[in-house]
Amino acid sequence: MGIEVETKDCTALSDAELAEMADICTDGPAGFDMGFLSKQPDEWVLITQARDAGKLVGFSFCTLERIGGTPSLLVGVASVRRCAKRDTILRALMGDQYRRALLAFPDEDVLVGTRMLGPGAFVAFKGLEDVVPRPEHRASGEERAWGRRLAKRFGAEGRLDDRNFVLRGEGGATGVLDFEPAKAGAVEDGLDEIFGRLDRDRGDVLVAFGWAMAEDLVAGRLGK
Repeated sequence: MGIEVETKDCTALSDAELAEMADICTDGPAGFDMGFLSKQPDEWVLITQARDAGKLVGFSFCTLERIGGTPSLLVGVASVRRCAKRDTILRALMGDQYRRALLAFPDEDVLVGTRMLGPGAFVAFKGLEDVVPRPEHRASGEERAWGRRLAKRFGAEGRLDDRNFVLRGEGGATGVLDFEPAKAGAVEDGLDEIFGRLDRDRGDVLVAFGWAMAEDLVAGRLGK
């Protein structure tokens, strides 16, 4: 049996499901506990869950909305169990969210934005165009403006260094896309340097985004 994925409204989440989510976060560095996760249904609209043989192996809180008129898929809090199938699980989670984005914004390019703790999370952006930040790329004024817009949307206005997209932490857990790939070489060279700017003790994270092009969404090429 393959990975089964379901996306539903956050209002339909049960306490038991939140407890399952907390259980799969114990191996990751993000610090998502039950108290933190219980607040997320009030912050996000949709929850995507992946199950393997009925057991929860990954989840992603997200919202589809327009930011200044631009179609956007925002991944707020996500984590994938550190297991042998984790690359497949991430693709399944993102694939279902891209499918939802296509339904919400047919024939439009969609901005995909999230926060990250480590370079492995960039695997979720595979297939996206114009990913920012990226190695040896100097962000344009418009890209820096998008970083500030996303920081504001994530409730952290004024805390982003828009030159390197580091979002200054406040000492507690922050919502991120928490993922570590199983395959060696899956992470692009140069990303370690980008994350080297984070103050982990302070709770810094990286704001990152890219573009899901309309033709790729229609063809179902993303999340494969």
